[in-house]
Amino acid sequence: MTNEFPRAGKPAQTYSDSALAPAASRAAHAVAELRPRAKAMLKRADRLFSESGVPAYLVGGAVRDAMMGRSARDVDVDVAIAASPHALASELAAALGGKFVSLDAERDVARVITRADGADGESATLDLSAFADGIESDLALRDFTVNAMAVELSDALSGDWRRRVRDPFGGARDLRDGVIRAARDSAFESDPIRLLRAVRLSAETGLSIDESTQALMRRDAALLSRSSPERVREELLRTLAAPRAGRWIRMADALGLLAVIFPELDEARGVSQPKEHYYDVFGHLLAAVDFADEIIRDDYSSPLAARETPRFDGMDAYFAQPLSDAHSRGTFLKLAALLHDVAKPRTKTVEPSGRVRFFGHSEAGEDMAAAAARRLRMGGRAVRHLRAMVRHHLRPRQMSNGGGLPTSRAVHRYYRDLGDVALDTLYLNMADFLAARGPLLAPPEMERQARTISHILRVGPQKPEARTRKMSGLLTGHDIMNEFRLRPGPIVGGLLRAVAEAEASGEVGSREEALSLAKTHLRTGGSAGG
Repeated sequence: MTNEFPRAGKPAQTYSDSALAPAASRAAHAVAELRPRAKAMLKRADRLFSESGVPAYLVGGAVRDAMMGRSARDVDVDVAIAASPHALASELAAALGGKFVSLDAERDVARVITRADGADGESATLDLSAFADGIESDLALRDFTVNAMAVELSDALSGDWRRRVRDPFGGARDLRDGVIRAARDSAFESDPIRLLRAVRLSAETGLSIDESTQALMRRDAALLSRSSPERVREELLRTLAAPRAGRWIRMADALGLLAVIFPELDEARGVSQPKEHYYDVFGHLLAAVDFADEIIRDDYSSPLAARETPRFDGMDAYFAQPLSDAHSRGTFLKLAALLHDVAKPRTKTVEPSGRVRFFGHSEAGEDMAAAAARRLRMGGRAVRHLRAMVRHHLRPRQMSNGGGLPTSRAVHRYYRDLGDVALDTLYLNMADFLAARGPLLAPPEMERQARTISHILRVGPQKPEARTRKMSGLLTGHDIMNEFRLRPGPIVGGLLRAVAEAEASGEVGSREEALSLAKTHLRTGGSAGG
Protein backbone atom coordinates (compact mmCIF):
# COMPACT_ATOMS: atom_id res chain seq x y z
CA MET A 1 0.00 0.00 0.00
CA THR A 2 1.24 3.50 -0.69
CA ASN A 3 0.76 6.65 1.33
CA GLU A 4 1.23 8.82 -1.74
CA PHE A 5 -1.54 10.46 -3.70
CA PRO A 6 -1.52 11.54 -7.35
CA ARG A 7 0.80 14.31 -8.31
CA ALA A 8 -0.33 17.30 -10.32
CA GLY A 9 -0.13 17.23 -14.08
CA LYS A 10 1.90 19.47 -16.33
CA PRO A 11 1.90 23.23 -15.89
CA ALA A 12 -0.95 25.04 -17.62
CA GLN A 13 -0.32 25.71 -21.31
CA THR A 14 -2.28 27.22 -24.14
CA TYR A 15 -3.97 24.93 -26.63
CA SER A 16 -4.90 25.14 -30.25
CA ASP A 17 -7.98 24.04 -32.18
CA SER A 18 -6.02 20.99 -33.32
CA ALA A 19 -5.30 20.10 -29.69
CA LEU A 20 -9.00 20.42 -28.89
CA ALA A 21 -10.11 18.28 -31.84
CA PRO A 22 -9.68 14.85 -30.16
CA ALA A 23 -11.68 16.00 -27.12
CA ALA A 24 -14.38 17.47 -29.38
CA SER A 25 -14.61 14.19 -31.26
CA ARG A 26 -14.91 12.21 -28.03
CA ALA A 27 -17.60 14.60 -26.79
CA ALA A 28 -19.71 14.29 -29.92
CA HIS A 29 -19.46 10.49 -29.71
CA ALA A 30 -20.41 10.45 -26.01
CA VAL A 31 -23.49 12.61 -26.58
CA ALA A 32 -24.47 10.49 -29.58
CA GLU A 33 -24.48 7.44 -27.28
CA LEU A 34 -26.55 8.99 -24.50
CA ARG A 35 -29.25 6.73 -23.17
CA PRO A 36 -32.38 7.05 -25.32
CA ARG A 37 -34.48 8.55 -22.54
CA ALA A 38 -31.80 11.13 -21.66
CA LYS A 39 -31.32 12.08 -25.31
CA ALA A 40 -35.08 12.43 -25.84
CA MET A 41 -35.31 14.68 -22.79
CA LEU A 42 -32.48 16.92 -24.04
CA LYS A 43 -33.99 17.18 -27.51
CA ARG A 44 -37.37 18.14 -26.07
CA ALA A 45 -35.68 20.69 -23.80
CA ASP A 46 -33.75 22.16 -26.73
CA ARG A 47 -36.97 22.52 -28.70
CA LEU A 48 -38.75 24.21 -25.79
CA PHE A 49 -35.89 26.66 -25.17
CA SER A 50 -35.58 27.46 -28.89
CA GLU A 51 -39.30 28.10 -29.21
CA SER A 52 -39.14 30.35 -26.14
CA GLY A 53 -36.10 32.24 -27.48
CA VAL A 54 -34.04 31.25 -24.43
CA PRO A 55 -30.29 30.63 -24.87
CA ALA A 56 -29.37 27.25 -23.36
CA TYR A 57 -25.99 25.63 -22.76
CA LEU A 58 -24.82 22.21 -21.76
CA VAL A 59 -22.45 22.95 -18.85
CA GLY A 60 -20.27 21.59 -16.10
CA GLY A 61 -19.71 17.90 -15.59
CA ALA A 62 -21.72 17.01 -18.68
CA VAL A 63 -19.21 18.84 -20.90
CA ARG A 64 -16.20 17.59 -18.95
CA ASP A 65 -17.26 13.96 -19.06
CA ALA A 66 -18.24 14.11 -22.72
CA MET A 67 -14.88 15.62 -23.68
CA MET A 68 -13.15 12.85 -21.74
CA GLY A 69 -15.18 10.28 -23.69
CA ARG A 70 -16.57 8.78 -20.50
CA SER A 71 -19.37 6.27 -20.79
CA ALA A 72 -22.63 7.89 -21.77
CA ARG A 73 -24.25 6.24 -18.77
CA ASP A 74 -21.93 8.22 -16.51
CA VAL A 75 -22.68 11.62 -18.03
CA ASP A 76 -24.54 13.99 -15.71
CA VAL A 77 -26.82 16.39 -17.53
CA ASP A 78 -26.72 20.04 -16.46
CA VAL A 79 -28.07 22.91 -18.56
CA ALA A 80 -27.77 26.66 -17.88
CA ILE A 81 -30.40 28.93 -19.40
CA ALA A 82 -30.93 32.70 -19.68
CA ALA A 83 -34.31 32.51 -17.95
CA SER A 84 -35.92 31.26 -14.75
CA PRO A 85 -35.53 27.46 -14.58
CA HIS A 86 -38.52 27.16 -12.27
CA ALA A 87 -40.87 28.51 -14.91
CA LEU A 88 -39.52 26.43 -17.79
CA ALA A 89 -38.74 23.26 -15.79
CA SER A 90 -42.38 22.77 -14.84
CA GLU A 91 -43.40 23.21 -18.50
CA LEU A 92 -40.72 20.75 -19.64
CA ALA A 93 -41.74 18.20 -17.00
CA ALA A 94 -45.35 18.45 -18.16
CA ALA A 95 -44.34 17.98 -21.80
CA LEU A 96 -42.28 14.89 -20.91
CA GLY A 97 -44.81 13.46 -18.49
CA GLY A 98 -42.14 13.74 -15.82
CA LYS A 99 -41.65 15.37 -12.44
CA PHE A 100 -40.52 18.89 -11.52
CA VAL A 101 -38.40 19.38 -8.37
CA SER A 102 -37.21 22.69 -6.94
CA LEU A 103 -33.61 22.16 -5.80
CA ASP A 104 -32.87 25.71 -4.65
CA ALA A 105 -35.53 28.40 -4.97
CA GLU A 106 -33.19 31.15 -3.81
CA ARG A 107 -30.53 30.34 -6.42
CA ASP A 108 -33.18 29.37 -8.98
CA VAL A 109 -32.06 25.79 -9.57
CA ALA A 110 -34.61 23.19 -10.65
CA ARG A 111 -34.68 19.55 -11.73
CA VAL A 112 -36.74 17.57 -14.22
CA ILE A 113 -37.02 13.80 -13.79
CA THR A 114 -38.67 11.64 -16.43
CA ARG A 115 -40.53 8.55 -15.33
CA ALA A 116 -38.91 5.14 -15.69
CA ASP A 117 -41.88 3.69 -17.54
CA GLY A 118 -40.25 2.67 -20.81
CA ALA A 119 -39.27 -0.82 -21.88
CA ASP A 120 -35.72 -0.12 -20.73
CA GLY A 121 -36.89 0.88 -17.25
CA GLU A 122 -34.75 4.03 -17.40
CA SER A 123 -35.38 7.43 -15.95
CA ALA A 124 -33.44 10.57 -16.84
CA THR A 125 -32.58 13.71 -14.87
CA LEU A 126 -31.91 17.25 -16.09
CA ASP A 127 -30.74 20.01 -13.75
CA LEU A 128 -31.41 23.59 -14.81
CA SER A 129 -29.66 26.70 -13.51
CA ALA A 130 -29.94 30.35 -14.56
CA PHE A 131 -27.51 32.99 -15.80
CA ALA A 132 -28.22 36.66 -16.45
CA ASP A 133 -25.15 38.29 -18.03
CA GLY A 134 -24.02 35.78 -20.63
CA ILE A 135 -22.84 32.20 -20.14
CA GLU A 136 -19.41 33.44 -19.05
CA SER A 137 -21.02 34.86 -15.88
CA ASP A 138 -22.23 31.35 -15.05
CA LEU A 139 -18.87 29.74 -15.79
CA ALA A 140 -17.04 32.31 -13.65
CA LEU A 141 -18.89 30.99 -10.58
CA ARG A 142 -18.01 27.34 -11.09
CA ASP A 143 -15.56 25.31 -9.05
CA PHE A 144 -12.84 23.93 -11.34
CA THR A 145 -11.66 24.85 -14.81
CA VAL A 146 -12.65 21.44 -16.18
CA ASN A 147 -16.20 22.15 -15.00
CA ALA A 148 -16.23 25.72 -16.32
CA MET A 149 -16.92 24.90 -19.97
CA ALA A 150 -20.13 25.16 -21.95
CA VAL A 151 -21.55 24.27 -25.36
CA GLU A 152 -24.81 25.54 -26.78
CA LEU A 153 -27.34 22.77 -26.28
CA SER A 154 -28.29 22.59 -29.96
CA ASP A 155 -24.60 22.32 -30.97
CA ALA A 156 -24.00 19.64 -28.35
CA LEU A 157 -26.88 17.54 -29.69
CA SER A 158 -25.83 17.99 -33.32
CA GLY A 159 -22.26 16.93 -32.58
CA ASP A 160 -20.81 20.29 -33.60
CA TRP A 161 -18.33 20.74 -30.73
CA ARG A 162 -15.10 21.88 -32.40
CA ARG A 163 -14.45 25.61 -31.92
CA ARG A 164 -17.81 25.89 -30.14
CA VAL A 165 -16.72 25.07 -26.58
CA ARG A 166 -16.93 28.16 -24.36
CA ASP A 167 -13.83 27.79 -22.23
CA PRO A 168 -12.73 31.06 -20.56
CA PHE A 169 -10.54 29.38 -17.91
CA GLY A 170 -8.63 26.82 -19.97
CA GLY A 171 -10.57 23.73 -18.92
CA ALA A 172 -9.88 21.87 -22.17
CA ARG A 173 -6.16 22.49 -21.71
CA ASP A 174 -6.36 21.14 -18.16
CA LEU A 175 -8.27 18.09 -19.35
CA ARG A 176 -5.53 17.45 -21.88
CA ASP A 177 -2.90 17.80 -19.15
CA GLY A 178 -4.87 15.66 -16.69
CA VAL A 179 -5.34 18.42 -14.12
CA ILE A 180 -8.07 19.55 -11.73
CA ARG A 181 -7.47 23.24 -11.03
CA ALA A 182 -9.60 25.69 -9.06
CA ALA A 183 -11.21 28.27 -11.32
CA ARG A 184 -10.28 31.00 -8.82
CA ASP A 185 -8.60 31.35 -5.42
CA SER A 186 -11.91 31.85 -3.61
CA ALA A 187 -13.55 28.74 -5.10
CA PHE A 188 -13.62 26.86 -1.78
CA GLU A 189 -14.67 29.86 0.25
CA SER A 190 -17.70 30.24 -2.03
CA ASP A 191 -18.79 26.62 -1.49
CA PRO A 192 -16.68 24.45 0.86
CA ILE A 193 -18.11 21.13 -0.37
CA ARG A 194 -15.86 21.67 -3.38
CA LEU A 195 -12.95 20.65 -1.15
CA LEU A 196 -14.21 17.10 -0.93
CA ARG A 197 -15.59 17.18 -4.46
CA ALA A 198 -12.06 17.74 -5.80
CA VAL A 199 -10.95 14.48 -4.19
CA ARG A 200 -14.01 12.65 -5.48
CA LEU A 201 -13.49 13.97 -9.02
CA SER A 202 -9.88 12.87 -8.93
CA ALA A 203 -11.01 9.40 -7.81
CA GLU A 204 -13.68 9.11 -10.49
CA THR A 205 -11.90 10.71 -13.45
CA GLY A 206 -8.23 9.94 -12.86
CA LEU A 207 -7.36 13.64 -13.10
CA SER A 208 -4.78 14.95 -10.61
CA ILE A 209 -5.30 17.96 -8.38
CA ASP A 210 -2.65 20.53 -9.28
CA GLU A 211 -0.27 21.74 -6.60
CA SER A 212 -1.59 25.28 -6.34
CA THR A 213 -5.12 23.94 -5.84
CA GLN A 214 -3.86 21.53 -3.18
CA ALA A 215 -2.35 24.50 -1.35
CA LEU A 216 -5.71 26.30 -1.46
CA MET A 217 -7.42 23.16 -0.14
CA ARG A 218 -5.06 22.88 2.82
CA ARG A 219 -5.64 26.55 3.55
CA ASP A 220 -9.42 26.19 3.47
CA ALA A 221 -9.86 22.62 4.79
CA ALA A 222 -11.56 23.70 8.01
CA LEU A 223 -14.32 25.35 5.96
CA LEU A 224 -15.67 21.91 5.06
CA SER A 225 -17.47 21.88 8.42
CA ARG A 226 -19.81 24.55 7.02
CA SER A 227 -21.17 22.22 4.34
CA SER A 228 -24.42 20.40 4.94
CA PRO A 229 -24.00 16.86 6.31
CA GLU A 230 -25.97 15.45 3.40
CA ARG A 231 -23.59 16.91 0.82
CA VAL A 232 -20.54 15.70 2.75
CA ARG A 233 -22.09 12.24 3.02
CA GLU A 234 -22.68 12.05 -0.73
CA GLU A 235 -19.16 13.13 -1.68
CA LEU A 236 -17.63 10.80 0.91
CA LEU A 237 -19.61 7.75 -0.20
CA ARG A 238 -18.90 8.44 -3.88
CA THR A 239 -15.19 8.67 -3.02
CA LEU A 240 -15.33 5.37 -1.14
CA ALA A 241 -17.19 3.80 -4.06
CA ALA A 242 -14.29 4.55 -6.41
CA PRO A 243 -11.69 1.84 -7.08
CA ARG A 244 -8.63 1.97 -4.78
CA ALA A 245 -10.64 3.98 -2.27
CA GLY A 246 -7.84 3.90 0.31
CA ARG A 247 -5.72 6.05 -1.98
CA TRP A 248 -8.37 8.76 -2.06
CA ILE A 249 -9.01 8.60 1.68
CA ARG A 250 -5.29 9.17 2.17
CA MET A 251 -5.52 12.14 -0.18
CA ALA A 252 -8.42 13.58 1.84
CA ASP A 253 -6.35 13.08 4.98
CA ALA A 254 -3.21 14.70 3.54
CA LEU A 255 -5.30 17.74 2.56
CA GLY A 256 -6.77 18.07 6.07
CA LEU A 257 -10.30 16.96 5.14
CA LEU A 258 -10.60 13.57 6.84
CA ALA A 259 -10.21 15.07 10.30
CA VAL A 260 -13.08 17.44 9.57
CA ILE A 261 -15.37 14.61 8.46
CA PHE A 262 -14.35 12.14 11.18
CA PRO A 263 -12.63 13.96 14.06
CA GLU A 264 -12.81 10.65 15.97
CA LEU A 265 -10.16 9.22 13.67
CA ASP A 266 -7.66 11.87 14.70
CA GLU A 267 -7.41 10.12 18.07
CA ALA A 268 -6.09 7.00 16.33
CA ARG A 269 -2.93 8.65 15.01
CA GLY A 270 0.19 7.17 16.56
CA VAL A 271 -1.74 4.82 18.87
CA SER A 272 0.46 1.73 19.09
CA GLN A 273 -0.87 -1.82 18.95
CA PRO A 274 0.36 -5.26 20.02
CA LYS A 275 3.27 -6.76 18.12
CA GLU A 276 0.89 -8.83 15.99
CA HIS A 277 -0.08 -5.58 14.24
CA TYR A 278 2.14 -3.97 11.62
CA TYR A 279 0.48 -0.52 11.76
CA ASP A 280 -0.63 1.85 14.48
CA VAL A 281 -4.41 2.18 14.82
CA PHE A 282 -4.76 4.95 12.24
CA GLY A 283 -2.56 3.18 9.70
CA HIS A 284 -4.46 -0.04 10.33
CA LEU A 285 -7.80 1.63 9.52
CA LEU A 286 -6.47 2.98 6.23
CA ALA A 287 -4.99 -0.39 5.33
CA ALA A 288 -8.34 -2.04 6.13
CA VAL A 289 -9.98 0.22 3.54
CA ASP A 290 -7.33 -0.88 1.04
CA PHE A 291 -8.02 -4.54 1.65
CA ALA A 292 -11.82 -4.17 1.70
CA ASP A 293 -11.50 -2.49 -1.70
CA GLU A 294 -9.27 -5.29 -2.99
CA ILE A 295 -11.73 -7.93 -1.76
CA ILE A 296 -14.62 -6.23 -3.57
CA ARG A 297 -12.64 -5.84 -6.81
CA ASP A 298 -10.98 -9.28 -6.47
CA ASP A 299 -7.69 -7.59 -7.30
CA TYR A 300 -5.02 -7.94 -4.60
CA SER A 301 -1.63 -6.36 -4.00
CA SER A 302 -0.60 -9.52 -2.11
CA PRO A 303 -0.36 -12.73 -4.18
CA LEU A 304 -0.94 -14.70 -0.97
CA ALA A 305 -4.20 -12.87 -0.24
CA ALA A 306 -5.24 -13.24 -3.87
CA ARG A 307 -4.70 -16.98 -3.76
CA GLU A 308 -6.27 -17.72 -0.39
CA THR A 309 -9.15 -15.25 0.13
CA PRO A 310 -12.37 -17.27 -0.32
CA ARG A 311 -15.21 -16.08 -2.51
CA PHE A 312 -18.79 -17.23 -2.92
CA ASP A 313 -21.06 -17.55 -5.94
CA GLY A 314 -22.61 -14.20 -6.85
CA MET A 315 -20.19 -12.25 -4.66
CA ASP A 316 -19.69 -9.42 -7.17
CA ALA A 317 -23.43 -8.93 -7.54
CA TYR A 318 -23.92 -9.15 -3.78
CA PHE A 319 -21.55 -6.29 -2.97
CA ALA A 320 -22.99 -4.26 -5.85
CA GLN A 321 -26.47 -4.37 -4.28
CA PRO A 322 -27.81 -0.95 -3.20
CA LEU A 323 -27.87 -0.75 0.58
CA SER A 324 -28.70 2.82 1.63
CA ASP A 325 -28.54 6.39 0.33
CA ALA A 326 -28.28 4.88 -3.20
CA HIS A 327 -24.90 3.34 -2.38
CA SER A 328 -23.83 -0.29 -2.45
CA ARG A 329 -22.93 -2.87 0.15
CA GLY A 330 -19.36 -2.67 -1.11
CA THR A 331 -19.16 1.05 -0.39
CA PHE A 332 -20.45 0.53 3.14
CA LEU A 333 -17.99 -2.33 3.65
CA LYS A 334 -15.20 0.16 2.95
CA LEU A 335 -16.79 2.69 5.32
CA ALA A 336 -17.03 0.03 8.04
CA ALA A 337 -13.37 -0.82 7.44
CA LEU A 338 -12.47 2.83 8.00
CA LEU A 339 -14.39 2.97 11.29
CA HIS A 340 -14.22 -0.55 12.72
CA ASP A 341 -11.51 0.20 15.32
CA VAL A 342 -12.48 3.82 15.93
CA ALA A 343 -12.87 3.19 19.69
CA LYS A 344 -9.45 1.63 20.23
CA PRO A 345 -7.78 4.87 21.41
CA ARG A 346 -10.47 5.35 24.08
CA THR A 347 -10.36 1.74 25.29
CA LYS A 348 -6.59 1.19 25.27
CA THR A 349 -4.96 -0.13 28.44
CA VAL A 350 -1.40 -1.22 29.10
CA GLU A 351 -0.85 -3.98 31.66
CA PRO A 352 2.17 -3.97 34.04
CA SER A 353 3.75 -6.55 31.76
CA GLY A 354 3.52 -4.05 28.91
CA ARG A 355 0.76 -5.94 27.12
CA VAL A 356 -1.58 -3.62 25.20
CA ARG A 357 -5.32 -4.37 25.37
CA PHE A 358 -8.45 -2.79 23.89
CA PHE A 359 -11.25 -4.23 26.04
CA GLY A 360 -14.71 -3.44 24.74
CA HIS A 361 -13.55 -1.55 21.68
CA SER A 362 -16.05 -3.33 19.42
CA GLU A 363 -19.00 -2.39 21.62
CA ALA A 364 -17.82 1.18 22.12
CA GLY A 365 -16.94 1.39 18.44
CA GLU A 366 -20.43 0.50 17.27
CA ASP A 367 -21.81 3.50 19.14
CA MET A 368 -19.11 5.82 17.77
CA ALA A 369 -19.58 4.58 14.20
CA ALA A 370 -23.35 4.96 14.48
CA ALA A 371 -22.99 8.49 15.86
CA ALA A 372 -20.69 9.43 12.96
CA ALA A 373 -23.14 7.97 10.43
CA ARG A 374 -26.06 9.83 11.98
CA ARG A 375 -24.02 13.03 11.97
CA LEU A 376 -23.71 12.62 8.20
CA ARG A 377 -27.48 12.03 7.94
CA MET A 378 -27.11 8.46 6.72
CA GLY A 379 -30.26 6.39 6.48
CA GLY A 380 -31.47 4.15 9.28
CA ARG A 381 -30.51 0.98 7.43
CA ALA A 382 -26.96 2.25 6.92
CA VAL A 383 -26.64 3.09 10.62
CA ARG A 384 -27.89 -0.35 11.67
CA HIS A 385 -25.61 -2.02 9.13
CA LEU A 386 -22.53 -0.19 10.38
CA ARG A 387 -23.42 -0.84 14.03
CA ALA A 388 -23.68 -4.59 13.46
CA MET A 389 -20.51 -4.82 11.39
CA VAL A 390 -18.38 -2.86 13.84
CA ARG A 391 -19.76 -4.72 16.87
CA HIS A 392 -19.18 -8.16 15.35
CA HIS A 393 -16.08 -7.56 13.25
CA LEU A 394 -13.98 -9.90 15.42
CA ARG A 395 -16.60 -12.61 15.74
CA PRO A 396 -15.67 -14.87 12.79
CA ARG A 397 -12.17 -15.44 14.19
CA GLN A 398 -13.46 -15.68 17.76
CA MET A 399 -15.78 -18.54 16.74
CA SER A 400 -12.84 -20.90 16.26
CA ASN A 401 -12.79 -23.64 18.90
CA GLY A 402 -9.30 -23.89 20.41
CA GLY A 403 -7.74 -22.91 17.11
CA GLY A 404 -9.95 -25.33 15.19
CA LEU A 405 -12.88 -24.60 12.91
CA PRO A 406 -16.09 -23.10 14.32
CA THR A 407 -18.75 -25.62 15.30
CA SER A 408 -21.86 -25.89 13.17
CA ARG A 409 -23.88 -24.54 16.06
CA ALA A 410 -21.60 -21.48 16.34
CA VAL A 411 -21.97 -20.87 12.62
CA HIS A 412 -25.74 -21.15 12.84
CA ARG A 413 -25.79 -18.64 15.69
CA TYR A 414 -23.60 -16.31 13.69
CA TYR A 415 -26.02 -16.23 10.75
CA ARG A 416 -29.00 -16.07 13.08
CA ASP A 417 -27.64 -13.10 15.03
CA LEU A 418 -26.22 -11.10 12.11
CA GLY A 419 -28.83 -11.90 9.49
CA ASP A 420 -28.56 -9.51 6.55
CA VAL A 421 -25.09 -8.31 7.55
CA ALA A 422 -23.49 -11.74 8.07
CA LEU A 423 -21.62 -11.99 4.76
CA ASP A 424 -20.51 -8.36 4.88
CA THR A 425 -19.04 -8.90 8.35
CA LEU A 426 -17.14 -11.99 7.21
CA TYR A 427 -15.27 -9.87 4.71
CA LEU A 428 -14.78 -7.00 7.14
CA ASN A 429 -13.13 -9.59 9.36
CA MET A 430 -10.92 -10.65 6.44
CA ALA A 431 -9.96 -7.04 5.65
CA ASP A 432 -9.22 -6.46 9.35
CA PHE A 433 -7.00 -9.54 9.47
CA LEU A 434 -5.07 -8.60 6.34
CA ALA A 435 -4.59 -5.02 7.57
CA ALA A 436 -3.38 -6.25 10.96
CA ARG A 437 -0.60 -8.32 9.47
CA GLY A 438 0.23 -6.08 6.51
CA PRO A 439 3.64 -6.94 5.04
CA LEU A 440 4.15 -9.47 7.87
CA LEU A 441 1.46 -11.76 6.45
CA ALA A 442 2.73 -15.36 6.35
CA PRO A 443 1.24 -18.39 4.54
CA PRO A 444 0.30 -20.47 7.64
CA GLU A 445 -1.74 -17.68 9.26
CA MET A 446 -3.36 -16.68 5.98
CA GLU A 447 -4.35 -20.29 5.36
CA ARG A 448 -5.88 -20.58 8.86
CA GLN A 449 -7.89 -17.39 8.35
CA ALA A 450 -9.04 -18.51 4.90
CA ARG A 451 -10.10 -21.93 6.25
CA THR A 452 -12.22 -20.26 8.93
CA ILE A 453 -13.99 -17.95 6.48
CA SER A 454 -14.46 -20.78 3.95
CA HIS A 455 -15.92 -23.01 6.65
CA ILE A 456 -18.42 -20.35 7.75
CA LEU A 457 -19.44 -19.81 4.12
CA ARG A 458 -19.78 -23.55 3.49
CA VAL A 459 -21.66 -24.49 6.66
CA GLY A 460 -23.80 -21.38 6.88
CA PRO A 461 -26.92 -20.73 4.81
CA GLN A 462 -26.14 -19.57 1.29
CA LYS A 463 -29.54 -18.36 0.14
CA PRO A 464 -30.81 -15.00 1.43
CA GLU A 465 -34.05 -16.56 2.68
CA ALA A 466 -32.07 -19.18 4.56
CA ARG A 467 -29.68 -16.62 6.02
CA THR A 468 -32.53 -14.70 7.60
CA ARG A 469 -34.56 -17.71 8.77
CA LYS A 470 -34.31 -17.95 12.55
CA MET A 471 -36.46 -20.91 13.55
CA SER A 472 -36.58 -24.65 13.01
CA GLY A 473 -38.08 -26.32 9.99
CA LEU A 474 -38.98 -29.37 12.09
CA LEU A 475 -41.19 -27.66 14.67
CA THR A 476 -43.45 -24.65 14.86
CA GLY A 477 -44.36 -22.59 17.89
CA HIS A 478 -47.77 -24.25 17.92
CA ASP A 479 -46.13 -27.69 18.03
CA ILE A 480 -44.17 -26.72 21.13
CA MET A 481 -47.10 -25.00 22.84
CA ASN A 482 -49.41 -27.99 22.21
CA GLU A 483 -46.81 -30.59 23.23
CA PHE A 484 -45.76 -28.90 26.48
CA ARG A 485 -48.92 -26.90 27.23
CA LEU A 486 -47.12 -23.55 27.08
CA ARG A 487 -48.44 -20.07 26.44
CA PRO A 488 -46.86 -17.84 23.74
CA GLY A 489 -43.73 -16.14 25.10
CA PRO A 490 -39.93 -16.17 25.33
CA ILE A 491 -39.79 -19.78 26.51
CA VAL A 492 -41.34 -20.96 23.25
CA GLY A 493 -38.97 -18.78 21.24
CA GLY A 494 -35.97 -20.09 23.17
CA LEU A 495 -36.97 -23.69 22.54
CA LEU A 496 -37.42 -23.00 18.83
CA ARG A 497 -33.94 -21.44 18.64
CA ALA A 498 -32.37 -24.38 20.46
CA VAL A 499 -34.00 -26.85 18.08
CA ALA A 500 -33.01 -24.76 15.06
CA GLU A 501 -29.36 -24.75 16.14
CA ALA A 502 -29.37 -28.49 16.71
CA GLU A 503 -31.05 -29.00 13.34
CA ALA A 504 -28.44 -26.83 11.59
CA SER A 505 -25.59 -28.76 13.21
CA GLY A 506 -27.09 -32.16 12.35
CA GLU A 507 -27.84 -33.19 15.95
CA VAL A 508 -31.53 -33.70 15.20
CA GLY A 509 -33.16 -34.74 11.95
CA SER A 510 -36.75 -35.65 12.73
CA ARG A 511 -39.75 -34.18 14.51
CA GLU A 512 -39.47 -36.75 17.29
CA GLU A 513 -35.80 -35.94 17.92
CA ALA A 514 -36.62 -32.23 17.92
CA LEU A 515 -39.38 -32.70 20.51
CA SER A 516 -37.07 -34.79 22.66
CA LEU A 517 -34.39 -32.08 22.56
CA ALA A 518 -36.98 -29.39 23.40
CA LYS A 519 -38.17 -31.50 26.37
CA THR A 520 -34.58 -31.79 27.65
CA HIS A 521 -34.03 -28.04 27.35
CA LEU A 522 -37.30 -27.32 29.11
CA ARG A 523 -36.43 -29.70 31.95
CA THR A 524 -32.88 -28.32 32.42
CA GLY A 525 -33.86 -24.67 32.17
CA GLY A 526 -32.00 -24.01 28.93
CA SER A 527 -35.06 -22.98 26.98
CA ALA A 528 -34.29 -19.30 26.81
CA GLY A 529 -30.81 -19.77 25.47
CA GLY A 530 -29.33 -18.28 22.35
